[in-house]
Amino acid sequence: MTITMVVGLGNPGRRYAATRHNLGFRVVERLGERFGPLAWKSEHDALVARGRLGERGFLLVKPQTFMNLSGQAVGPLLRYYKVPLEHLLVVLDDFELPLGRLRLRVSGSHGGHNGLRSIIELLGTQAFKRLRIGIGQPQPGQSPVGHVLGHRPEENAALEEAIAQATDLAAAFVESGRFENWSSS
Repeated sequence: MTITMVVGLGNPGRRYAATRHNLGFRVVERLGERFGPLAWKSEHDALVARGRLGERGFLLVKPQTFMNLSGQAVGPLLRYYKVPLEHLLVVLDDFELPLGRLRLRVSGSHGGHNGLRSIIELLGTQAFKRLRIGIGQPQPGQSPVGHVLGHRPEENAALEEAIAQATDLAAAFVESGRFENWSSS
């Protein structure tokens, strides 16, 4: 049986739930609702939901290591479930992209994202799929950390649309196993 793993990056805890940095968590939670109900359980420093669509198995993953150590959960889960790299998709926020814009890539650098950097370092490769969700640049004078760990209500509509679109793309990957480079306008 083919197993696909979708990892949403974020930080655990209610304090971070509505922040820009938790968009990856929100996408995998929506996938869980779409393919569920699924039970989340703690495994290898992550919350994991397992499911099946016909002959395809899937794992939805929310690392609980905090963003900068995400690889500590992803690496052991990939090895334990024997998920090939071509069946891994990582969903994350990106402040280099305009608010709400999506970008799919089959490989690439971390682009300054510490969660992605951790995964690359622990896997020893950049050759895995990622879906970036744009959160826009920090306001003048605002630190990058303050921006990613913040939230502005006026962004809700754009982010909800981006989450819905990202969920559709991630669901298509789970259902088909196919993935192409792509960027929204």
